[in-house]
Amino acid sequence: MIPRYQLIAFRILFGGSLLMALLLVRGCVVTHQRLVAQRDLSPIPAPTDIPNETVSVALANDADGSITLDQEQMALPPSGPLRARALLEQTMAHYALPATLHPLPSGRAIANVYFVQLPLGNPAGTSTEKTTRSAEASHGQMAVIDLKGTFASSHPSGIEAEDLTLRSLIGTLHANFPEIDRVQFLVDGRSSETLAGHADLLHPYPALDTTREPLHTLGRVGRHE
Repeated sequence: MIPRYQLIAFRILFGGSLLMALLLVRGCVVTHQRLVAQRDLSPIPAPTDIPNETVSVALANDADGSITLDQEQMALPPSGPLRARALLEQTMAHYALPATLHPLPSGRAIANVYFVQLPLGNPAGTSTEKTTRSAEASHGQMAVIDLKGTFASSHPSGIEAEDLTLRSLIGTLHANFPEIDRVQFLVDGRSSETLAGHADLLHPYPALDTTREPLHTLGRVGRHE
């Protein structure tokens, strides 16, 4: 049989533990209420509205394999790679619409866009003749378009479909960024042989008016150098 004094001591300890637990819970509740009361409940200010402006968008047509330059109203960042990225994303968004003439899967297509100053320099082992020819042909900037891997992997495979997508991107850049002289494509930040099995992505393309002719007519910078 448990002695009476041990029962009393046990009850005192149990009661003390229960009281401490209640005080701890109460303290947590009070602290939470104070934090909520001190929190800034004012709404997050909306971003400053960017006015629409007229831009040129090179849109592809699968029916006749053409690129048409359309004028559209868009709200874009003021300048630089962010502007180019937003413009190219808006261009690719056309191809997810029901009435598009160049259907592509929906979702983000552009991971990032970078501008690189030209010329890029003279790699070791490059001949003087090649260096001179490259320097004469290089000026302005090169746009590096980093495509998302999910976009490339879901893009329809075929030379015409891939050609039109690249022409759409290059043509849109050329129409809105006259300082861009070349365009290089990456996929998920890395070099890729093709877009979806056909169109070459290893070599940069000249930034020209793609409404007039396909990419293989424009040629690739450095392919035969």
